[in-house]
Amino acid sequence: MKSLRFLSPDLPAELADLVDRLTDLAVDLRWTWSHEADVLWKHIDPVGWGQVENPYEVLQNLTKPRLAALRDDAVFMRYLDELGEARKAYNSTPGWYGECYPGDAPAGVAYFSMEFGLGEALPLYAGGLGVLAGDFLKAASDLGVPLFGIGLLYQEGYFRQLVDAGGWQQEVYPYNDSASLPVRPVPAPDGAWLTVPINLPGRVMRLRVWLAQVGRVPLYLLDSNDPLNAPGDRGITGKLYGGGNEQRLIQEFALGIGGWRLIEALQLPVEVCHLNEGHAAFVALERARSFMQRNGCDFATALWATRAGNVFTTHTPVAAGFDRFEITLLEKYGRRYAEQLGVEREALIALGQQQPAEGEDGFNMACLALRSCARSNGVSRLHGRVSRGLFRGLYPGWPESEVPLGHVTNGVHVPSWDSPWADELWTRAAGKERWRGGVEPLGEAIEGLADEMLWGFKGEERRDLVEYARGRLVRQLAQRGEEPQWVEQFRNVLDPNVLTIGFARRFTEYKRPNLLLSDPPRLARLLTNSEHPVQLIIAGKAHPADSQGKHLLQQWVQFVQRPEVRDHAVFLEDYDIALAQQLVQGVDVWINTPRRPWEACGTSGMKVLNNGGLNLSELDGWWAEAYAPEYGWAIGNGEERRDPKWDGVEAEELYRLLEQEVVPAFYRRDESGIPRQWVARMRASMAQLAPQFSANRMVRDYVEQYYLPAAEAYRTRAANGGRLAGELRQWELALKAHWHELHLGDLRVEPLPGGWRFELQAYLGSLSPDTVSVQLYADGPGAEDGHWCEPMQRLGEIAGAMNGYRYALEVNTERHYRDFTPRLVPGHPAARVPAEAALILWWSGEAEVGDERS
Repeated sequence: MKSLRFLSPDLPAELADLVDRLTDLAVDLRWTWSHEADVLWKHIDPVGWGQVENPYEVLQNLTKPRLAALRDDAVFMRYLDELGEARKAYNSTPGWYGECYPGDAPAGVAYFSMEFGLGEALPLYAGGLGVLAGDFLKAASDLGVPLFGIGLLYQEGYFRQLVDAGGWQQEVYPYNDSASLPVRPVPAPDGAWLTVPINLPGRVMRLRVWLAQVGRVPLYLLDSNDPLNAPGDRGITGKLYGGGNEQRLIQEFALGIGGWRLIEALQLPVEVCHLNEGHAAFVALERARSFMQRNGCDFATALWATRAGNVFTTHTPVAAGFDRFEITLLEKYGRRYAEQLGVEREALIALGQQQPAEGEDGFNMACLALRSCARSNGVSRLHGRVSRGLFRGLYPGWPESEVPLGHVTNGVHVPSWDSPWADELWTRAAGKERWRGGVEPLGEAIEGLADEMLWGFKGEERRDLVEYARGRLVRQLAQRGEEPQWVEQFRNVLDPNVLTIGFARRFTEYKRPNLLLSDPPRLARLLTNSEHPVQLIIAGKAHPADSQGKHLLQQWVQFVQRPEVRDHAVFLEDYDIALAQQLVQGVDVWINTPRRPWEACGTSGMKVLNNGGLNLSELDGWWAEAYAPEYGWAIGNGEERRDPKWDGVEAEELYRLLEQEVVPAFYRRDESGIPRQWVARMRASMAQLAPQFSANRMVRDYVEQYYLPAAEAYRTRAANGGRLAGELRQWELALKAHWHELHLGDLRVEPLPGGWRFELQAYLGSLSPDTVSVQLYADGPGAEDGHWCEPMQRLGEIAGAMNGYRYALEVNTERHYRDFTPRLVPGHPAARVPAEAALILWWSGEAEVGDERS
């Protein structure tokens, strides 16, 4: 048990027991989404709880007299008993996963991420990637998925934002004192603090291991701030995304290599490794190295075995967003590691390049992830398509639609983002356990709610947001040092009865955060309309090195300082999870204006769904697949342009939608004061979209589409010391050695009633026909997922030919025979092609056609 810092170690047994029980509740981060214990923490310290809403901080400042008083409080102790039983029941139930997959499902999944956004008590995130990772762990806990989170514990984490009077962003880096964080040191078997080693040039860096408990999911965090490390190494886990490329490379060594060594040190039953972005790709190498050592095989065979159990998720929509390292830097830190893998320098470098033979510059972590993971995906349907285009170079000759990268659209952990009012409404409609299983029945529960109930709960949320925004703005101005009489003027900004629009993003050019600010006078007129006023709450950060983003942010700060809009628009600094929760709960409309297709998913807009908010967004990311007129409003027509003039076109469309559709719809009330059409959109959005874009659905998709097949494939390949993996390695070597010998000969096409018969001659050189697949391919209109492909049947040998065969296929179709092309690809029932074998040979020539139809 981690001791509380101000309490005496010699407490009486009954008080020590109480401390242990309270600490168990406080260090279980389930309190970040389950608020059943809030009353208890408020009772312990009403003032402290009101300031931080962090149980662990409340306990850190608990005095011995107060502890004794609580021990003698019968009501308090009874409630503590009830909370303990509720926690025990939550942890012991099998959950959706245990009920649906009690047998051959993965025993454990390791989820690697550079950042985790779980709450302000553990600030280990920068933005959407980390918040998504935090939501993933929470949903896995609710569903009972046997997940282990693996990340880094940063001494400072990401920056906190201050905005000066001129609107310029300043960055500060508060220190994360581990004594005040809800984490515990993980003991080694001998009782010492567990550490894992990372070999660096001329030295060994020790990584300490911490545990943060996220409901049923353990999150293990690695930290280089060990006194036995050199001073420079102690700072490796200092800042999230801080320092230069060298520090980032060592951080990623720590996450990937250190993460797998942690798994082995704790003997965690991991069968699937899920890489949340390419930062963690080194884990695939370390996992293979470990398999190689245990089974006495070479690295390539070990990679064939372990790759089957690796899953890679990319969140990046532009090539420039992937982590790349200079070859000299990789050689400096990876040379000795390559020797341990038993591979040549060139072979290691090639794993991180799209086309190594072309002398590509740099080592791309996303390429390494794709080459070392048998299954990969983007985070929305559109992002999956964009990603297939980005990585097409890894699969030369293959159609873009067949680049082996699917998609699982992100979702949000609803209990973390719903308001108390929304929670009460959903509980009444769908029950207390609604987000711990399937989401299919939830829509029907909302469909039956009365308009009055929906409109009423939204008003309560808007009022809470206005009060929160006022208080936060006053504290923000006071912190800046403004005169008290000036600060007082902001205690009554905003109006709880006015249409409230929220906009909060990372301030960077491609997200176009100032599209709504394209015409400041017009926006001011919209906000200050005397009959139908609008109010705007803005938040967001720019990366410390992004001066353009800082200028965009400054323009908003200067706009909201205008006297005519001061009561109608505010900028709230230091956008974090706490602020995001208030915003998504209270706004009526959430605006998002990225430049399509550069928003991989954009989960912020999902967070308003459960709270009755509506979306007005570019047709990008998740909104491109979610949008329908009955749910909200869309900007753009699905075209993708970089022309600055197009920004002007879409800015005009944004203003028009607000002026002519959104604002009138909000204020169009019946005799009861209810905007019926608006409420109809609320109901449709809540009923249809909130369940669909929840983390429950997302995690279930990963389990069923990725984890289950990955675990089964890994077990099969790893069995008997990796015998199947060895066979696959020999198959791969044979393909590479003899592929140049392959040749596709004559193609004859015969018309059939309702279709065609294709017969092809194929000459396979030294390869067995069992090692390849001859297919007929078509793309274009009418082809599902962008292509149609079927294997051709081997009829027999070609007379007089060495290893030549005839292949045929009959196709029922109205399409012309010229739409179809034969090809030859690697074929093995246990391999994923082209993810693991990207060779391809297309037929080219003129077909011989019998009695060709017109």
